[in-house]
Amino acid sequence: MADFLVVDGYNILHAWDSLKKMMAEDMEHARVKLINILANYQAVKGIKVIVVFDAHLVKGGAGSKEEITGVEVIYTMEGETADMLIERFVGHLGEDDRVVVATSDWAQQRIVFGKGAVRLSARELEKEIAAFEKEVQNHFEILNDYDPKLRGHLSDNIRELLEKIRRQK
Repeated sequence: MADFLVVDGYNILHAWDSLKKMMAEDMEHARVKLINILANYQAVKGIKVIVVFDAHLVKGGAGSKEEITGVEVIYTMEGETADMLIERFVGHLGEDDRVVVATSDWAQQRIVFGKGAVRLSARELEKEIAAFEKEVQNHFEILNDYDPKLRGHLSDNIRELLEKIRRQK
């Protein structure tokens, strides 16, 4: 059994305000930012993240697949949309595999839902990742506050007493 999050990359880039603005200036930078966000999410959640980007309008495009910081990144081939690739992927999974498809494309959501996958809109994914980032930040703040040294576990009275003993030597 495996857990997958399959992301329609350009759909998410166009839906999230922060990435939409970035995409208007530098599309590659926006793609890398999304991949990094998803890589952090994958690392903590323990799921396999796959991001699919449309390249169906690229003349002669053979498509490509690579792994970037643990995230599988797929560019479709000429004539193949991200929707088509995602539908095929979901259709080939075993019945014990759990798949969440992140897209705001209503037609795509209905198709993958019919094949047994769970759908997550772009806005829902954005909220889930924001909550996850806040949870991670809170966890690190707690760790930063933790003092593993003995002095962090002693009352002020005991510390003063030990300091007096230390100075008498």
